[in-house]
Amino acid sequence: MNLIDCHTHTEFSVDSEADITGMIERACELGLAAYAITDHCECNRWYSEEHYPGIEVYRYFDFGRDYENSVSAVTKLKEKYEGKLNLICGTELGQALQDIEVAEKVAADPRLDFILGSMHQLPDTEDFCFIEYDKYTEDGIYDLCRQYFEEIYKLCKWGKFDILSHLTYFLRYIKGGYGIDVDTSRYDEIIAESFRTLIENGKGIEINTSGLRQNYGDTFPSLKYVKLFRDLGGELLSIGSDAHTIADLGKGIADGAEIAKAAGFDRLVYFRKRKPYFINID
Repeated sequence: MNLIDCHTHTEFSVDSEADITGMIERACELGLAAYAITDHCECNRWYSEEHYPGIEVYRYFDFGRDYENSVSAVTKLKEKYEGKLNLICGTELGQALQDIEVAEKVAADPRLDFILGSMHQLPDTEDFCFIEYDKYTEDGIYDLCRQYFEEIYKLCKWGKFDILSHLTYFLRYIKGGYGIDVDTSRYDEIIAESFRTLIENGKGIEINTSGLRQNYGDTFPSLKYVKLFRDLGGELLSIGSDAHTIADLGKGIADGAEIAKAAGFDRLVYFRKRKPYFINID
């Protein structure tokens, strides 16, 4: 298989200590056809803490600093590894709609090859990874899920990214962390509408394989939704391990490619200078 890993994190993400050069060297060892570094850029925490008086959730700030450090480093490393690795300068743009000015600035950065659009946190709510779901009623959990998909739809309407990242992200924690089953079919209509919006605007989705190595045990999203995207006419499909360590780089990518084929895809996409390039799976 021709394998790509287009969702990874390094020392320039708050939740990773992975040496950036070590990640790149591992990508070379794996023989990846394309490798993207996509460190976190949470738009709603771009500035220092003083800019956000009264904030009581997700007490980490200065993502603007992290973004600049990451993009500057990858830009230089692209030159160093030219001819050795198809290294892609990307970012994972979180909560774009919670600070449109920041999001627009990042989306216009000419150094970027690739932007993942993500939703980790609802407005005025903790990141899904920090929520204590055992303190919620079933209706309360479903209300969080509803709000998530509504925000995803709005994000797709904005659309100044390339690939929608890890749809169904919340399942990593609700089901994977707390063992609470969620019937996502309740949201199939708005998911389909989000997909139609992406397709109309020439955008795609990813198969995020992190759940395969975690308690959740499946990809984000599952085969059902990858197939739905394809059935609706979707053509742009990326794959990412969401690795935050060197050891996890490339994990589950081959399995993700099999899911892609089962959904009807015979090629994957990566981006250079925000333009899509296709590579056959086999």
